[in-house]
Amino acid sequence: MKTLAIFGGTGQTGKLVLETALKEGYKVKALVRSPKKVELANSKLEVIEGDVLSADDVIRTVENADVVLSLFGHVKGSPQWLQTNGTENIVEAMKEAGVKKIISLSGGGLPVPDKDKPKLADKMIRFIMKVAVPKILKDAVLHAAILRKSNLDWMIVRGPRLTNEKPKNEYRVGWVGVNASTKISRADLADFILKQIESDEFVHQMPFVSE
Repeated sequence: MKTLAIFGGTGQTGKLVLETALKEGYKVKALVRSPKKVELANSKLEVIEGDVLSADDVIRTVENADVVLSLFGHVKGSPQWLQTNGTENIVEAMKEAGVKKIISLSGGGLPVPDKDKPKLADKMIRFIMKVAVPKILKDAVLHAAILRKSNLDWMIVRGPRLTNEKPKNEYRVGWVGVNASTKISRADLADFILKQIESDEFVHQMPFVSE
C-alpha cells in the first residue's frame, strides 16, 4: 500500500481522512503541531511534530511518501499567508523527494471561472467571503496558482459548507452552480478525497463536491 503524507490531519475533515486511510491499510506520515491531538495508536501511523511553515519539517514528512494530502487551513490566529507559504514548502519538498501527486483541500469560494456557473446563493456566499475573510480567499487563490505552476500531478478538491452529519455515501462531483448543492458532510468529503489517491480522473482540475 501507498504511504501518504498528510498535512492538517487533526482538523475536523483531516481527522476523518487520516482515520479512514489507516483503516484502508495506507501508511500515514502526519505532520502536526500538537501530537496530543492525534488520538490514534496505529503501527502504520508516524506522527511528526512540526509546522507546515517549516521547510525542514515538511521535508521530513514528504520523504518516502507516495501521495501528499494537503488538508490544512486557517484557524483563529493563523498567519495571513498560511496556505500559500505552506503549499510552497510542500511543493519544494515534493520536488526534492521525487513525489508527484498532491491532493489539496479548499473551499467553493476559490473560483474556476471557465467551469463554475454560480447561482444566487453561491454568489452571496462568495460576496460574504470577500467582505468577511478576504485574506483567506486570496490565500486560497495564491495556493492554487502555486500548484498550477508546479509541474506536479495536483488536484484541488473544493467543498461547500461542511457539516458533521452522518455520511450519505453518495455525493455529486461538479462545479459551483453546476450539478451541485451548498453543503456536504465532512465524512462524504473525506471519502471523495481518499478515492482520489488511486484515481487520476481529476488531475489538474478543481472539482466541487457536494450533496
